[in-house]
Amino acid sequence: MATNKEQLTKGIKYLAGALPLLFIGPVVIHNAFMNQQNVWHYLVLAFGIIACISAMYLMYLGLKTIMKGLFND
Repeated sequence: MATNKEQLTKGIKYLAGALPLLFIGPVVIHNAFMNQQNVWHYLVLAFGIIACISAMYLMYLGLKTIMKGLFND
């Protein structure tokens, strides 16, 4: 039961890609709510929500790929 190092590194890359989005998304959402009088409010809010959803999706893919690499699924 050896680990698949290629899949393990691919999963870690997914998690590394999700890490900045975990910080960027809430900061952008907070900024959108602080500037509600601005014309771009809804566009900035949508960008923040998309960043948060992409972070969750990349975390899901990363953990799924790591589990496949560890347990040779």
